[in-house]
Amino acid sequence: MLKTLIVGASGYTGAELAAYLHRHSEIYLAGLMVSAQSADAGKIFSDLHPQLKGLVDLPLQPLNDVTEAAKGVDVVFLATAHEVSHDLAPQFLAAGCMVFDLSGAFRVNDPDFYTKYYGFTHQYPDLLEQAVYGLAEWQADKIKQTQLVAVAGCYPTASQLALKPLVEAGLLDEQQWPVINAVSGVSGAGRKASMTTSFCEVSLQPYGVFTHRHQPEIAAHLGIPVIFTPHLGSFPRGILATITCRLKTGVTAAEIKTAFEQAYHDKPLVRVYDKGVPALKSVIGQPFCDIGFAVDGQHIIVVAAEDNLLKGAAAQAVQCMNIHFGFNETQSLL
Repeated sequence: MLKTLIVGASGYTGAELAAYLHRHSEIYLAGLMVSAQSADAGKIFSDLHPQLKGLVDLPLQPLNDVTEAAKGVDVVFLATAHEVSHDLAPQFLAAGCMVFDLSGAFRVNDPDFYTKYYGFTHQYPDLLEQAVYGLAEWQADKIKQTQLVAVAGCYPTASQLALKPLVEAGLLDEQQWPVINAVSGVSGAGRKASMTTSFCEVSLQPYGVFTHRHQPEIAAHLGIPVIFTPHLGSFPRGILATITCRLKTGVTAAEIKTAFEQAYHDKPLVRVYDKGVPALKSVIGQPFCDIGFAVDGQHIIVVAAEDNLLKGAAAQAVQCMNIHFGFNETQSLL
């Protein structure tokens, strides 16, 4: 069994990771850790997340010494802020751990990206070269070979899973950039209290217009420019992305259906609809990304739905782990 740590375990994503790893037959969940300054340090995990009472009753340990924490550990999940992952990942890698980072710290192999969109100078360009982008359905071979997986962001996962089959098949008229309008529940902002994400304060509203850091992440990995506008919705969890594109002249609905079938016929966590488009209720609490589309002349609207904490975070991280170690891809997820 693989001895595994979760760092940043007190948050919503950490809770989902703990649930998946607890029931994984190949994993021994050795520890749940938070920063030494965290108000949750020393608390019992299941007191914070009572749905796991009697299942995961481990204490939340303060991370004071990475070398000590890494002793005997095979796998580390970093459910931490990007600046924290930036500092911790190299230390855990140096200790011989396999690292799955759920932050944005290693997602784009371009140091300038971090200066512009994250506001810090990246200190590890060598690790940016080594890191594999964890969009599981499209990166499986590379995920098997690396020691550092930068799990794809929640918005980018839904957006890219919807668009990549069309891009790869050459079906889009790239003179018209895909327009991605996506709405996320408030859990995407994390567990820490904030006036701007307080449930009673939230009203459906776009944010980060033309400036959101997920736009360059999506464009970098799709290989084409996009317009991406995120919205915060007054619901707890889930992402719904509605994407408008222009098709090349003569492209048919049958060709589009074939492109999606070829991309995902053997991908168990992407469900492509024969008719209609998905709703959030189809994916909340599930590890799937559901995709549907409609065509009118040269235009296509693709809709993708996922649980932002699961396929957009924890489930995809565990999926990447399963791929890396040769386990069944959906082990503990379904």
